[in-house]
Amino acid sequence: METLISSLLTQLVFPIIHASDIAAARRAGQKLADELGFDDVQAGRLAIVITEAGTNILKHAGEGTLYVMRAQSGASMAGIDVLAIDHGPGIADLATSIRDGVSTAGTAGTGLGALQRQSDEFDVWSMRGKGAAFFMRLWRGSPPPEACGIEIGALCVPLAGEEACGDGWAASCDLDGATLLGVDGLGHGPEAAKAARAAIEALERRPSSAPSEVLHAAHEALRITRGAALSVARIDYGADLLRFTGIGNVSGLVHDGTARRALVSHNGIVGANMRKVQEFSVDCPPGALCILHSDGVQTQWDLNDYPGLHARTPALVAGILMRDFIRRRDDAMVLVGRRRGGHA
Repeated sequence: METLISSLLTQLVFPIIHASDIAAARRAGQKLADELGFDDVQAGRLAIVITEAGTNILKHAGEGTLYVMRAQSGASMAGIDVLAIDHGPGIADLATSIRDGVSTAGTAGTGLGALQRQSDEFDVWSMRGKGAAFFMRLWRGSPPPEACGIEIGALCVPLAGEEACGDGWAASCDLDGATLLGVDGLGHGPEAAKAARAAIEALERRPSSAPSEVLHAAHEALRITRGAALSVARIDYGADLLRFTGIGNVSGLVHDGTARRALVSHNGIVGANMRKVQEFSVDCPPGALCILHSDGVQTQWDLNDYPGLHARTPALVAGILMRDFIRRRDDAMVLVGRRRGGHA
């Protein structure tokens, strides 16, 4: 069975600088829960998660960002992901702080524990001086669905003043492997978003095809658009390999927990002047990360500067990279995929 998720799913972004911002995020979360068929109990759990995550940002960091979005999972059951990112002082002792009754802000110390209790899936990363990131997922039903062979974490942020994001991502998974796609429509705004959508729809029509085939299909689909930069990676579970092809400046790399290996793209514009399509293969064992990002994110980053982050859920990796390396003069996209089966 093949499944596909993408940036076409709902993703809401809330800068948190005041208590009213938390209320706005909570209302939007309630609306999304209603759309997805959450019952009152599940919607109430979501409200607690959003409230506690936002309050934690204000108390300990002063400001940060909440992302509320459709679950980035290939499962058929609907779910909602909440990602809370700040650049505060960090948490010195995570294991202790997550316990109820422990507080560094003079409160009852139940906030972090509530995040974990109310979530079906929970993960956290923090480092002194480098802030904190929390990931919470709530499913519509119980028990949670069976996971597919890859974990996904991705964020798209439009240029300030724009509603549509010209960058996009998609991921498909099946029993044999998974395909990741990162696209950057030329320019920004609705026309760039139209190009990104066309690329995503090309993968939707060929979810398990070779990267070069997806790229050629996207090239034809994008001829009526302004064009895009596009990278496609296919992870082969049986061979422990990743095959990659790219045109333009959507960066790609594989990180095994120690070292990163850059993936090579050729010059050109998909939908216009795509002269050379070439696939490259690199090792991709269980636990390895494949990361694609647009040029709205700087390339001078190193996961080794964030001890322990590589082993956390991909949503936290995407959140920290977006927080620290977004350029803010263009749309921005980060897509992180990890092969299940162990952490490198």
